[in-house]
Amino acid sequence: MTAGQPLTKNQGLVFDVLSHAEGPLSAYSILDKLRGEGFRAPLQVYRALDKLLEFGLVHRLESINAFVACAHPNEDCHAHGLTAFTICESCGQVTEFHDHVIEERLAAFARDRSFKSGKTTIEIRGQCAGCA
Repeated sequence: MTAGQPLTKNQGLVFDVLSHAEGPLSAYSILDKLRGEGFRAPLQVYRALDKLLEFGLVHRLESINAFVACAHPNEDCHAHGLTAFTICESCGQVTEFHDHVIEERLAAFARDRSFKSGKTTIEIRGQCAGCA
């Protein structure tokens, strides 16, 4: 699954739950879904999520404190540092996208101010076409 290292059992279980979820899940929702697999404590989920985030297989949606599986796990989309999402506030649908024009404009903005940026996440909240 990852370039240099296979997933542990817990990482695989957490990734599988997120991959098959219909929307973003909180760590506690993931824990509830994995209790039958022996998960007993939130720390088990958070440890797995930390590694999955590091591997670029999942994303954390800061504004709703939830996680989603990466829509492009086999692409090097994380190398550029910008990930963007639309989040429907009605049905919870999340769409991940990358836009090189936005990425270049934000990089120029930071560079012009001598700001060294790291990770950039854009979250656009509203209503999807189905809910609008």
